Amino acid sequence: MELIDLSHVIEDGTITYPGLPAPEISEHLGFDDSHDLYAAGTEFAIGRISMVANTGTYLDTPAHRYRGADDLSRLPLERCALLPGIVVGAGPVIGPDELEGLDVDGRAVLLRTGWDRHWATDAYGDPAHPFLTEAGAHRLAEGGAALVGIDSVNIDDTRAGARPAHSVLLAAGIPVVEHLTGLDGLPATGFRFTAVPPAVRGMATFPVRAFATVE
Repeated sequence: MELIDLSHVIEDGTITYPGLPAPEISEHLGFDDSHDLYAAGTEFAIGRISMVANTGTYLDTPAHRYRGADDLSRLPLERCALLPGIVVGAGPVIGPDELEGLDVDGRAVLLRTGWDRHWATDAYGDPAHPFLTEAGAHRLAEGGAALVGIDSVNIDDTRAGARPAHSVLLAAGIPVVEHLTGLDGLPATGFRFTAVPPAVRGMATFPVRAFATVE
């Protein structure tokens, strides 16, 4: 079994989405300061991170879009772990035509646009980034997709205020994973996808360590 990492590394100061603050990574307890708490020769470090939930590669639950909907604490593992996956190479505009004939039922559908090559650059937040159309989202929801992911800065067209892809997918209970990377290292099918966030009550979005297992 081969494990393929599909997540960006989160670093101090890294901008994920333009306009959102970067994470601040610091030390809560350093090795030297821990000497007063433990026996001689024993030391520990405890880190601290301050960040918005939409940092790095992250998963959106329905509560990200809809009040009172299921949040991270109510996300079924069946929706984000060991899902049979399919990679769709498409872009910059992904609609029903690009998804025609694909069996997405029960699968993690990963949209490979190549936009991850711009990660950590000003170009990554360009409003002309690849996205999934509303009709494309309906096609995936109606086809029974279990999860939808993309390697772009947003699954929606951000040049307008509407977010139809988020709206359609999350209304159907389909988690959305954004800011994936390395999808070009996956086969079109024949792998399983995992992107599990912590079960935090009252939060709708959180970073994940997304990866694929290939037999």
